[in-house]
Amino acid sequence: MTRLPDLAEVISAEELLTSAEHIAGLQLESGMIPWFAGGHCDPWNHVETAMALDVAGLHDHAERAYEWLVDIQLADGSWWNYYLPDGSVEEAKLDTNVCAYVATGVWHHWLCTWDRAFVDHLWPTVQRALDWVLSMRRDDGTILWARTADDTPWDYALLTGSASISHALRCGSHLADLVHEPRPDWLAAADRLAYLIDEFPLCFEPKHRWAMDWYYPVLSGALTGPRAKARLHDGWATFAMEGLGIRCVSDEPWITASETAECALAYTAIGDTTTATDLLRWTRTHRRADGAYWTGIVYPSGEIFPFQETSAYTAAAVILAADAITRASPASGLFVPAVIDD
Repeated sequence: MTRLPDLAEVISAEELLTSAEHIAGLQLESGMIPWFAGGHCDPWNHVETAMALDVAGLHDHAERAYEWLVDIQLADGSWWNYYLPDGSVEEAKLDTNVCAYVATGVWHHWLCTWDRAFVDHLWPTVQRALDWVLSMRRDDGTILWARTADDTPWDYALLTGSASISHALRCGSHLADLVHEPRPDWLAAADRLAYLIDEFPLCFEPKHRWAMDWYYPVLSGALTGPRAKARLHDGWATFAMEGLGIRCVSDEPWITASETAECALAYTAIGDTTTATDLLRWTRTHRRADGAYWTGIVYPSGEIFPFQETSAYTAAAVILAADAITRASPASGLFVPAVIDD
């Protein structure tokens, strides 16, 4: 029986299930989970929602979500950036981070279900995806952000995306060991990315305005120990609005519940579950009775932005953060080191 996260005064098990059922209710017959009813879908946030469904025990819905990725994967292992509900492509760009995240999701599904047959079924999809991602790798170990439909690559790498890719490569390496097809090259690429993030952050396009560049190196495990703690401490005054949440960008009072929940995951990764719980509690302002979450709120006006938008990935981030804090599911340690350095 699935043990649901239950975090007093933050999100109860019943509320978490309501949010997961809201996500499941958005799922199309194809398996695609749009951001909201009638909205588009990108493979990264699609995987995030599938992981949330697994935390809630809705494994059939999660498997349908992964099957959609199997069905639409391009021959080279990639996926387009955005898809519309009718299956058409909204944005013909190929993003390395978007394509890598399937490995994280499938490893998470394995931890939740121990369904080896499903892992075997998804393994070729994961393998093609990560090999495509590494085809975008430069000599210094950085991985270019994206390329266009005509094969023109962007000429820079992103810090947040690279941190997420590093984590995905580690998850892929675990899957490779599980199916007895080891990929030490994936693990070496992950280690190189983590090293560059830690020691040479100027290798990456500066996006200091964005909160994700602040916390994602910690969330992904690229930074650990004292340096991870120092990074979160140093950025708090810039991005946190006490009692409200995390600004998505440093120069605007735009609080997004997804960034707030992801930041909670980062604080959980360094062992600070008190701050993580506070952050997740602040997402209550975004919660609706149907379990959906407003994407963002502008302060002090309280205006919802984008206008009246809820997003499946926001609810998913809250579910994953609650799971990490409570250690409820077998996959709750996905973003939390087994041993946390002092």
